[in-house]
Parts: sequence; structure tokens; C-alpha cells
Amino acid sequence: MFLAASSTTVYPKCYKLFMSTGKGKWPYPRRTDFERNMRSVASSYFRRKGLPTRRRYPYILADREMWPDNIILPEVADYIIEEQRKALEEGRPYPLHKYIHHGLSSQALLFNLVGPMIVRDDLEPLRLAFKERGIPWPAGKTTAVFEMEDRSVFNEQTAQPTSIDLVIKNDNAGDWLFVESKFTESGFGNCTHLVSGDCEGRNPAGDFDACYLHSIGRKYWYRMKESGILDGPMAESPFCPMAIYYQFFREVLFSIHYDGCFVLLHDERNTAFFSTAESLPDRGIYPLMTSLLPEKLKPRVKRVTVQEVFAYLKNSPTHRDWAGEFACKYGIQ
Repeated sequence: MFLAASSTTVYPKCYKLFMSTGKGKWPYPRRTDFERNMRSVASSYFRRKGLPTRRRYPYILADREMWPDNIILPEVADYIIEEQRKALEEGRPYPLHKYIHHGLSSQALLFNLVGPMIVRDDLEPLRLAFKERGIPWPAGKTTAVFEMEDRSVFNEQTAQPTSIDLVIKNDNAGDWLFVESKFTESGFGNCTHLVSGDCEGRNPAGDFDACYLHSIGRKYWYRMKESGILDGPMAESPFCPMAIYYQFFREVLFSIHYDGCFVLLHDERNTAFFSTAESLPDRGIYPLMTSLLPEKLKPRVKRVTVQEVFAYLKNSPTHRDWAGEFACKYGIQ
């Protein structure tokens, strides 16, 4: 039996020459390097705090019930617990992610970044960062709330419905901002029916009945048509765009249904969502996804980085006292 060997084993001189010429070198930073570094940062942070962690994974707290220790300000943890209690009384969901106790939890990062602004009633650092990015801030008195769901938008009567991490709103629903937080993730959630093999990933834009989810009453494709997304290049693809980027399109459609804007809040070091290299075009999921939208909808999909928000946060008199701890916890220079 013939066993194939790697190029470095069979042709070591040719491989070294290939690498020395610069060919074969990826010009963009690697997301995996970023995640590896953040694990180290989180491990050091928990160790400095004297918090027990999992033996094999020192960047995860020892028990999920310890999640308040993953929140910088105790008053923010208290606020979240109180919001959960009120939601339970009112029969509303207020889901905490399975790994909220993980040092790399994007939900915990959002709680730590925006939670103090909510508790102290001062969203100004967020507003200024959004303004710099050309994101229209809701007019008048604004409030921010974590975890919004509405099963009626897509008729999601069973299982976990589409959930928005953060909503910045006022009395006029047309001005609302729907924010999705990403930290070290490699992308947006995909469609489980593709993974399970119940769908081949064919684009059902021309025949909604080809989508299993449509057949059980979900309104994703109706919302696609209603919003005008199918007027763009997405309709021409042979592959279903929701198969891999299911979460992205659901949240964009949710935002548009409320006549608002979708905002991706991401760490600038995570190259999965946006990456640039000298003399090369921008790469990442965000540029790809926005390129699939029709021109009329592109202004309603925006992005802003954690670092851009932090730049205003660290100079805010209201938030200066905890900004340094946030920078330490997330390795921000």
C-alpha cells in the first residue's frame, strides 16, 4: 500500500524555497491565534482573582453557577439577576448562555461592556462610538435592554427563537438598534438541518417549499421576500445563504421587521468578522454578508468594534473607575 508523505518530508528543499519567497504565507492575522491568546489572558485574570477554574481549562470558571464572578461590577451581576427574576414573573425568557461562566463568553463581554452603562444610566460612550461609525442613534430618551425575543416575527413557536443580544430603543420602534455581540467566535450559527443531513443546502429562493423550516411554518423566507433581500445577489446563488449564516440573516430580518438597524459588535482582533491587510481587500464575514444585500438595505446593517466603544469609555468620568479592569480582563491595550 502506498502511503502519501507531506511535502515537507519528500521535498524539504523545495518547501523551504517556497516559504522563503513569501509564497504560501497568509497575509491576514489568524483568528485561532487570537483565541489562543485570549484563553491565556482569561486564565491569568481568573488566577489573579483567586477564582477556581476547570482543571483542564483554566479560562473557564469551575462551575456555571459562578457566572457572577465573570462579571466585573457586582451591581451589573445584581441587575442581570433582577432582570431574570422579573422576566420569570412576567412569563418572559431571559436566557443566559450555556457558557456564561467561560472567560471568552461573548455574552459576558457584552454584560461587562454595556451593563455598567445601563446600571449607571449613561450610554454616552456607546452613542459616540456608534456616531463615529455612522450608526443612527435613536432619537429622544433611549434605554438599552439585554436579550429580546419575539416568536411571532418568524412564527418560531417551538425550540429557541431568534434572540437579540442587546436592543437600544426609544418610544419609536423605527429607530431601534439591534446589536449582536461576538468575541472569539469563528462565525454566526448555522442551520442545524444542513448539519444533520436533512437539507443539501440548496437555495430555496425560487421555491420556498424546498426548505424544511418553511414546511413546518417558519416565516424566514416570507420575511426574506418581504424585506427585499431576495432582490439582491443572494437570490442568484445555488447555495442557501442561511445554511451557514443562519443566525446573521435571522437577526438582520428581525431588525428590518422592526424597521430598525442591525449592528454587529465585534472585537477588532477577531479576523473572522473583519480583517484587512496592506494592499489587499478587506476580508471577513461582515464584508461578505453585506455584499449579498441589495443596495437599499446596506445602510441598515452596520458594525462597530469593542475597541471603538472602549476608546470613549476609558475617558468617561462615569465609567473611568472600571475601564482599566475591563482592559485587563480582555487584554485590550
